[in-house]
Amino acid sequence: MAAATALEEAAAPVGALCGLVQDFVMGQQEGPADQVAADVKSGGYTVLQVVEALGSSLENPEPRTRARGIQLLSQVLLQCHSLLLEKEGTYIAVVHLILFYENRLKDHHLVIPSVLQGLRALSMSVALPPGLAVSVLKAIFQEIHVQSLLQVDRHTVFSIITNFMRSREEELKGLGADFTFGFIQVMDGEKDPRNLLVAFRIVHDLISKDYSLGPFVEELFEVTSCYFPIDFTPPPNDPYGIQRDDLILSLRAVLASTPRFAEFLLPLLIEKVDSEILSAKLDSLQTLNACCAVYGQKELKDFLPSLWASIRREVFQTASERVEAEGLAALHSLTACLSSSVLRADAEDLLDSFLGTILQDCRHHLCEPDMKLVWPSAKLLQAAAGASARACEHITRNVLPLLLEQFHKHSQSNQRRTILEMLLGFLKLQQKWNYEEKDERPLTSFKDQLCSLIFMALTDPSTQLQLVGIRTLTVLGSQPDLLSSGDLELAIGHLYRLSFLEEDSQSCRVAALEASGTLTTLYPGAFSSHLLPKLAKELHKGESDVAREDGLMKSSRHFYCLQALSAISTHPSIVKETLPLLLQHLCQANKGNMVTEPSEITAICQSLQQVAEKCQQDPESYWYFHETAVPCLFGLAVQASMPEKESSVLRRVLLEDEVLAALASVIGTATTHLSPELAAQSVMCIVPLFLDGNTSFLPENSFPSRFQPFQSGSSTQRRLVALLTAFVCSLPRNVEIPQLNRLMRELLEQSCCHSCPFSSTAAAKCFAGLLNKHPPGQQLDEFLQLAMDTVETGLASGSSRNQAFALLLWVTKALVLRYHPLSTCLTTRLMGLLSDPELGPAAADGFSLLMSDCTDVLTRAGHADVRIMFRQRFFTDNVPALVQGFHAAPQDVKPNYLKGLSHVLNRLPKPVLLPELPTLLSLLLEALSCPDSVVQLSTLSCLQPLLLEAPQIMSLHVDTLVTKFLTLSSSPSMAVRIAALQCMHALTRLPTPVQELR
Repeated sequence: MAAATALEEAAAPVGALCGLVQDFVMGQQEGPADQVAADVKSGGYTVLQVVEALGSSLENPEPRTRARGIQLLSQVLLQCHSLLLEKEGTYIAVVHLILFYENRLKDHHLVIPSVLQGLRALSMSVALPPGLAVSVLKAIFQEIHVQSLLQVDRHTVFSIITNFMRSREEELKGLGADFTFGFIQVMDGEKDPRNLLVAFRIVHDLISKDYSLGPFVEELFEVTSCYFPIDFTPPPNDPYGIQRDDLILSLRAVLASTPRFAEFLLPLLIEKVDSEILSAKLDSLQTLNACCAVYGQKELKDFLPSLWASIRREVFQTASERVEAEGLAALHSLTACLSSSVLRADAEDLLDSFLGTILQDCRHHLCEPDMKLVWPSAKLLQAAAGASARACEHITRNVLPLLLEQFHKHSQSNQRRTILEMLLGFLKLQQKWNYEEKDERPLTSFKDQLCSLIFMALTDPSTQLQLVGIRTLTVLGSQPDLLSSGDLELAIGHLYRLSFLEEDSQSCRVAALEASGTLTTLYPGAFSSHLLPKLAKELHKGESDVAREDGLMKSSRHFYCLQALSAISTHPSIVKETLPLLLQHLCQANKGNMVTEPSEITAICQSLQQVAEKCQQDPESYWYFHETAVPCLFGLAVQASMPEKESSVLRRVLLEDEVLAALASVIGTATTHLSPELAAQSVMCIVPLFLDGNTSFLPENSFPSRFQPFQSGSSTQRRLVALLTAFVCSLPRNVEIPQLNRLMRELLEQSCCHSCPFSSTAAAKCFAGLLNKHPPGQQLDEFLQLAMDTVETGLASGSSRNQAFALLLWVTKALVLRYHPLSTCLTTRLMGLLSDPELGPAAADGFSLLMSDCTDVLTRAGHADVRIMFRQRFFTDNVPALVQGFHAAPQDVKPNYLKGLSHVLNRLPKPVLLPELPTLLSLLLEALSCPDSVVQLSTLSCLQPLLLEAPQIMSLHVDTLVTKFLTLSSSPSMAVRIAALQCMHALTRLPTPVQELR
């Protein structure tokens, strides 16, 4: 009885398997295949049991039944091939399966697809017994006419070959050229792009992995090159995503993979370049370019004349810039290939003969009076010259004398400019190559002629010729040790003259300044000797010049001199001369030796800032600038802030808003790049200056009274907090601020001082900047509580409401940038002020500040804690509340909400705004009807890109948009009129049916 029960239990699974097999084979159900595979994976059945259950189906005389049986087995193997050997414990089952499938390759054509799927499954087995891969491929090559199969079955064959090449490389190489020949038969005639991508990869592997090609090199080339050039356009909504470029690059990788294709490929490329089809020209030139990386002189020798003729014709005659560019790139690669090929002692040097041919065909065009083919010829010569040092030397020595001669033959400025531009191109190529000896350089023998020609160009009346001359001088001067001291003196003289040209030659003046900066880096001694004395004299002359009749302006040469001093401050030794000159010039203004306007002081500050920016690349120069300039600037400002019996014009100038802002910008720029160690040294001097009046570190520290900017009676000194802000808000975050607690309390107190809005705003910004960088902890919480108390007290006071609001705004921004939790509370407080009769409009504009990047404080350059997604987060957290507040607000308050919302949306990245557009668009349209021109302009600026990026959504409201844009095009505000017309223009980009409806 027990034995019978055991037999029944053992038979039950087998019976269930037979039922699944029957359902699949005879019942034409697809689900049982996955069930059987799952049971095999879980150990419920073995592959052998599946084969036994399929027994009758595999031998059924009806082809369709056999096909279904083999299909089930193949699907199981595809899902379980990695477990096959582990489960069976022997190779025998795999061998028998391989033999079974090979035998079935001779079966009816209905059976073949399932047989191939089974072989694909077995080809993925990492423990396939040796010899079976070869056996399978031989059977496929012999029994299957692959190109008569459906696309999916052909793809299966390519997959089998790919799998075996990946895992059985040495076995397949044992087949020798037979494997290559068999694959050629498989691929021959393939047309489907999905299969071709796989086939091209197989061919590339055959070549790159050194499979034997035997006598079938030409056949392999023919079976792949027949697709060249690729002419394929993917169908609309192609689910496979195969692009034309995918096929082009895959085929190019094959064609350019071996020199053995050269004798067949190069004639084909020449033929296609000479065709009338643009895409064929481009593909051929790009393929030639790729081939040059693997070819040598041997492969190119017989085809060089034809290749050159085709490239020359395309560059001379083509109307396509792309074809011209690819032709020049191909010539460059050909020349590089010939330059790098290793020559035997008795071998012909093809490079010289090839370059000779190029020169012969191009040089006469350089001498043509009408100069029609001058540029194409120059481009060809430069493409070849740029390929190697040998090519560059050969062409330069032949072309430069010709161009120099032509420059002197032509008298018109535009012709000379063309010739000089060509010379410039050849000079730039010299920078690519290093020459060990000065005499080896091709330019050495032409240096004097080149300098003479450049100096002629710099004195020509033509601005355009002068500009090219300046660029050429810069490139020539960049050649190491080429210019003599006399050449440099003449060059510097010309640059000095050009740096003082009047406004109608501003482009030349700017170019001369840039060239001076570049060449000063290379020749600091020459510029120190020949230019700095002239600039110092010019600066001194500017100090003693008599003002114009209106007493407001001096000669513009004074400003040009300042620009020149900053332009040449590109070398540490020069900075040590220019910086004292600029600071001395500023001090002369402070002593009242010159009639001074704010614009003159700001001009000096701009030059100082430019010097500071240049010094940022060199730590030593940067520290020199900081320790020299910053104390001097603080000293001048402190001196100007001291009380005097008589008010002076100069004192008012130095303490004006724009001048203090310019001084602050210099101080900030001179601080942001300090190392923490050096910054710590500086902060120990500057903070005590403001808190304790310690002036000991200032250059001239003898002042008539104490410096007490935080005391109630010092209104002028209080303005200098803007300079403190620039310094401390530019420090690295890890620099400790001395007496921080006291400093923060002083800043808070001053931020609510209503007698001087400039200094109160500066104090609020300084407090916010320090708050943003302060690490989390109890002290930060205390500062925040103090700030909130100060804000609420100020908002409740009639005299300090504006200052308290400014403090709230800056503290909110400081916290929003760093994702501080309290930022939500402060933003809510700010929204509450939108309904305030006095502060509502300012609160709306405050959202612009919250979303904008600042330039003076709370900047990444100044080491502020600025999270990269702060705008997106602010939008997500606050826009719903703004929208809700708008709907609930009284009619007279709604414009404030619209203005705030428009500021947020206008500065939001468009990818974030687009998904929310459908829900916000009605509000934006309502904002266009707001009487406030700021709201109108902000909304129009927000809508214009959306018209281009979300046409489907915007087209739903086209009637309303057209009406509102037309109305705003008559606005009293010119900025609004321009923005409205720009939006009208963007409407023309909407889909054509929408335009027709209008």
